[in-house]
Amino acid sequence: MRSREYGQFCGLARAAELLGQRWALLVLRDLLVRPQRYSDLLAGLPGIPTNMLATRLKEFEQAGLVVREVRTGADRSVVYRATARAEALQPAFAAIARWGAADMREPRPGEVFTEAALVSALRSGAGSGPHRTYQVHVGDAAAHAVVDRSGVDVQPGIHPEPDLTIVAGLGFRDVLAHRIAAEDAVAEGAVELVGDRTAFADFVAAFHVPLD
Repeated sequence: MRSREYGQFCGLARAAELLGQRWALLVLRDLLVRPQRYSDLLAGLPGIPTNMLATRLKEFEQAGLVVREVRTGADRSVVYRATARAEALQPAFAAIARWGAADMREPRPGEVFTEAALVSALRSGAGSGPHRTYQVHVGDAAAHAVVDRSGVDVQPGIHPEPDLTIVAGLGFRDVLAHRIAAEDAVAEGAVELVGDRTAFADFVAAFHVPLD
C-alpha cells in the first residue's frame, strides 16, 4: 500500500488521500476563486514552497481537478483552471470554512488576509436577500457580491457599479457573526460605507459566519 493510501474502500478516505496533503485545500480554494497563473498562485499563498505548489498542481491535474489552459489574445500565459469536478467541492469548502471560522476573532501574529480568503469567507456565509450589489474591501483584498432571492454570487475584484461599498475595519468579523447590529457597525468602527447606506442592513442579513 502506498504511503498516502488508507487502505479503506471509502469516499472520505479517497478524498483525504488527495485533499489532506499540505497546502492542498488552499491551492484549490484559490483556483475555485478564478483561473490563475503559477506566479499568481505563489503570490496569493505566501509561504508555500515552490516545489510543493508544483506537486499539488500536478496531483490535481492527474486527479481531474485542474486543467492547464493557454490564454487567448495578446496574453498567451498558461493558467490553471478548476474543473467541474473541483467546482463540486464548493459546498464542502464553504462548510469547512464556516467550521474553521467558528473561533476566529482576529488574525494571529504574522497571518495575512488575501483576496481568495475574502471571497471564501463571503461564500461560506452567503444566504439570499433583495437584489443588491456589494463591493467589499478588507485591507488590500477586494471582492464583490451580487445578491438576490435565489442566492449570492461572490467574485474577486472590483464591481463597476455597486449599490454599496463596504470598507471593513477590525470589527468586520463581528459583523459577519451578527455580534454587531447593522445600525451600530459604523459608529463602532467596524465598517465604512459608501453609497446606499440603507443597503447595509440587507448585507448583514445576507451573510452570516457564526462565532463559537
